Amino acid sequence: MGSLRIARYRAEHVDTDAGGVVHFTRYASWLESAVLEGLEDLGLGVGGLGERGLVPAVTELTMKYVRSARFLDRIEVRARVDHVGGASVRFAGEVRLSDGALLAAGTLVWCLVDDTAGAAVRLPASFRANLRDSMEESAR
Repeated sequence: MGSLRIARYRAEHVDTDAGGVVHFTRYASWLESAVLEGLEDLGLGVGGLGERGLVPAVTELTMKYVRSARFLDRIEVRARVDHVGGASVRFAGEVRLSDGALLAAGTLVWCLVDDTAGAAVRLPASFRANLRDSMEESAR
């Protein structure tokens, strides 16, 4: 899978339950963080959107869990742009151990909300174009 971003983390104590198993919510959080870091790399970060009066909002999240990570495991998250629509973008990602073993795979769908009106708006043309370019590069 080509990537918008490959992010690396270590499962910390705060990520786990008393038995040292990573809590299921962390996989989605790591995916979202990888997406946000990738968008920053493209110059499409949340700060720049905010300057335009736009706020990203998650409209859908899916996650399929395959196996659990444990305390101090090294984690690698590959996030990519999966689909760009007129008013939403879908990101896909995989969460793996550093040895490549799949832990979870999922998708995250975003829309952009006009901060003043509080309503979803179409993705700006330049934002869509940059995301599509990233998607095409990831496919190579």
